[in-house]
Amino acid sequence: MDDLTELANARMPFGKYKGRYLAELPDAYFVWFSRKGFPPGKLGQQLGAMQELKLNGLEKLLVPLRRP
Repeated sequence: MDDLTELANARMPFGKYKGRYLAELPDAYFVWFSRKGFPPGKLGQQLGAMQELKLNGLEKLLVPLRRP
């Protein structure tokens, strides 16, 4: 559950969508990353996991896990 809570609260650290929750990023952004390659490390893993959640329509399950 800790990984899901961390994913729910993860924000984009750079670029056009800096500061936005990963779950709020547009689908096209994940498609672009999947073609170009996800960044290395934890962020890349989180983006890959979020893409899977979005593909299955499950990203809304993370909203209750967000910290205020």
